[in-house]
Amino acid sequence: MSQLSLEQQQKFSRRFITEFREPPERVSGAFSISNAQMGQTRAGKPYLRCIIGDKTGEMPARMWSIEEHIFRRLPTDGFVVIEGETQAYQGELQLIIHAIDVAEPTPDMLRDLLPCSKRPPEEMFAELTGLLDTLEHPGIRALAQTYLSDKFLMDAFKQCPAAKSMHHAYLGGLLEHTLNLVNLANRVCPLYPKINRDLVMMGLFLHDLGKTRELSYDKVFAYTDRGELIGHIVEGAIMLHDKAQVMMRETGQRLPAGALTVLQHIILSHHTLPEHGAAKIPATPEAILVAMLDNLDAKTTIALNASRPDRAAEFDMGGNFTEKQWALDNVKLFRPDVLKQ
Repeated sequence: MSQLSLEQQQKFSRRFITEFREPPERVSGAFSISNAQMGQTRAGKPYLRCIIGDKTGEMPARMWSIEEHIFRRLPTDGFVVIEGETQAYQGELQLIIHAIDVAEPTPDMLRDLLPCSKRPPEEMFAELTGLLDTLEHPGIRALAQTYLSDKFLMDAFKQCPAAKSMHHAYLGGLLEHTLNLVNLANRVCPLYPKINRDLVMMGLFLHDLGKTRELSYDKVFAYTDRGELIGHIVEGAIMLHDKAQVMMRETGQRLPAGALTVLQHIILSHHTLPEHGAAKIPATPEAILVAMLDNLDAKTTIALNASRPDRAAEFDMGGNFTEKQWALDNVKLFRPDVLKQ
């Protein structure tokens, strides 16, 4: 089947991943699929390994017997219709797929298939703008307002994921991640009286805005051509230069000498190391703080999602460790919160 018919849609009773209970449980329906790869069992037989998802979350999936021509039909990142059953494996819930085919969901179905932030975007955006209202320097305030006045950009900012698959990889994730960081800075900056709070707050607001051009998210999350060729870090620095020109033209307000450069440096260096994508290594106190806060939120979120997913409270399958987390240097995470046992 290359497209979900109305009959098929009615046949599949929509159960979301966070609603799965004690395995084994039969599962049938449409899901997103990502990182689809062909593996080989110890017996030398081909199998499918992938991640399936819906608006509530993701889970690993395996199909232990798959013909190569079927695998070649599947999207690496796209949508599929699946029949299978859940299984406990090393303390994690995974899906064993019995049948799989390509799906072409309708726009209405997409809202069930793509993960979304739990908080409403408008609520988070209002909280963020309230924090940006506390900026003190008139030039930085004017620059923030120039961004906030760009409705097309802000609409994209409210919907864009923060990543394709790593942290905050859901609709509204970029806004949620940015809000987390600005809230962190609002609490941390008073501990360091010599830090320039306006530069940190503004740098965090801007640091990932290039992702609105790096990622596409109207179907499955993927990289745009511009994302592949330029990337969000350089894109963000280009965007900042353009917005500073717009601010001067429309308001007559200018940034102090060097302010544009240090803000661009924050954007270009917020991944810390070149091997992690940074164009420059952080070289100002504000850039160092921004990079560390960004790393704090990203890695803590990855760790919590892997070791204490929302569905963990529904059942206990045993197993104290997760699978290796490549985004965390391939460490296996210890699951239990020992004070809540």
